[in-house]
Amino acid sequence: MSMPFLFRSALALVLTLLLAACGTLESQRSDEAALQPVIPSGALTPITPGNLDSWAVQGLQPPADLWQRLRAGFAMPDLDTDMVHDREDWYASRPEYIQRMADRSSKYLFHIVEELERRNMPTELALLPYIESAFNPQAVSHAKAAGMWQFMPATGTYFDLRQNAFRDDRRDVLASTRAALDYLQKLHDMFGDWHLALAAYNWGEGSVGRAMAKNQNLGLGVGYTDLSMPDETRMYVPKFQAVKNIIRDPAAFGVVLPDIGNHPYFDIVDIARDMDVELVAQLAGIGVDDFRTLNPSHNGPVILSAATTEVLLPWDNAQTFRRNLANHRDGRLASWTVWTTPRTMNAKEVASSLGVDEKELRSVNRIPANMLIASGSALLVPRSAATLYDVAEELAHNGQLKLMPQRQLRRTTVVARKGETVATLARRYGVAAADVAEWNKVGRNTRFKTGQRLVIYRPAATSTARASTAPKAPAQRARTRQAAKR
Repeated sequence: MSMPFLFRSALALVLTLLLAACGTLESQRSDEAALQPVIPSGALTPITPGNLDSWAVQGLQPPADLWQRLRAGFAMPDLDTDMVHDREDWYASRPEYIQRMADRSSKYLFHIVEELERRNMPTELALLPYIESAFNPQAVSHAKAAGMWQFMPATGTYFDLRQNAFRDDRRDVLASTRAALDYLQKLHDMFGDWHLALAAYNWGEGSVGRAMAKNQNLGLGVGYTDLSMPDETRMYVPKFQAVKNIIRDPAAFGVVLPDIGNHPYFDIVDIARDMDVELVAQLAGIGVDDFRTLNPSHNGPVILSAATTEVLLPWDNAQTFRRNLANHRDGRLASWTVWTTPRTMNAKEVASSLGVDEKELRSVNRIPANMLIASGSALLVPRSAATLYDVAEELAHNGQLKLMPQRQLRRTTVVARKGETVATLARRYGVAAADVAEWNKVGRNTRFKTGQRLVIYRPAATSTARASTAPKAPAQRARTRQAAKR
C-alpha cells in the first residue's frame, strides 16, 4: 500500500471526526439557546464607561489610631451656624480642658466606637459624653442625672439601668453605653433626623414632638434650627458640632489630641463570689481608684456576685487578676454582707444591735445625721467569720436604703379603751403597729385590757407649731381679715 493512499485515508478520517464534532456542538448550542430567556429588543442598555479616580489599593490593615477610625465613621450632616463657631472658639481657647476630657475618654472610647460600628450608627455619637459629662462616669447633675451619658433616674429605669443601695447602672460603662445607644436609635427612628434626636436626648422626646407640632400648625419648618426651645437645648447641638469639628481637624484649631491606640483599654473578667473591691484591685495589681474609674457603678466596698457577674479591668491587669485569683488560698473573699432592718431604726440602734462601729456604718451606707433607717432597708454591714453564704440574688438586685427625717419623739402614756388592740391603738395615734408592739414589748396581735396603761411615742410639738395653733390676738385677727379682703 502506497504512502499517498494511507495519507488520504487518514485525512478523510480526521475530516469525518471534525464534522461529527461540529454537528454535536451545533446541537448543544441549539439546546442551550432554547433554554435561554427571550430578551425583548431594547431591554438592555450599553454599559457606560466609568472614570477611575485612583489606582491606589485600599489597605487591609486597621487604623493604628482610634481618632482616625472615629473620623472614618462620621456620617451625620454638619450644622454650620454662628452658635457652632462660637462654641468652636470657646473650646479652642481652652486646650487644657480638651486635653483633660480626651485623656479621660481614652479608657472608654474604643468600646463606644466598637458598639456604634456594630450597630451601623454614626461614630461621632461617641463624642456625646464630652457634652454630657466631659466623660466623667461619676458626674451627677443638679437635676440628678448621673453617669457619662447623664441618665435621669426614670429614664435609666426605662432602659433597664438598675439603681439600688449597692450600685447605680447609670454610671456603669457597658450598661449605660448600651442604654444610651438604644435611646439615641429610638429617637432617630422617631424623628428621622439626628439633630432632632440629639435635641430630644437633651430636652425630652415629648418636648421636641410638641415643638414640631406647634410649628406644623403655624406652617413653619420642623427642623432643628426651626424649633423654639430652651437655651440649653438650642446650644446643645452646636456644642456637639463644635467638638466634632475639632476632633476632625484638631490642627485647624490649634489643639493637640492625646494618642489613643486602636485597641481595647479594658477586658471583662468574671466574678463568681461576693468580693471586696479592695481585694479585686489587689489581685489585679491596681489601685482602688483605678478600679472605680472602670467600675463607677459600685457604691460600696463589696461586689455582690448575684447581681454583678463581671467587672472591667485594664487589659493586662485582667490576666494578672485571673492568675492571682486562681492562686488565692484564703477562702474569705468578702468582709461585707447585707442586713435588712426589721423595723425603723436609727444608725446607733443598728450599730448596737449588730456590734459594729456606728461611724463606719454611716460612712459605708452614706447615712446622714438625724436620719432614720426605714423598716426593710438593706444595709451593708461587716460580715462575721461564721457567714459563708453570699448575698441572695433578690436582695442583691433590689435592695434599697430608705431614709426618713429623724423627728424628736415625746414619750406619752395612754390608756387602752375597751377592745383596744395594737392595730387600733396605732391607728388612733397615727403610728406604725410594729412600733406600738415594740414600745410596749408585746406581739403584733395583742389585745389590751380596758384601762391598761400603754406607751406611745409621738413627735414633740415645736415652738413654731405651738405658736401657729395658738389663738390669735384681736389685732392680729383684724389684720388677717383685712388681708383676706384685699
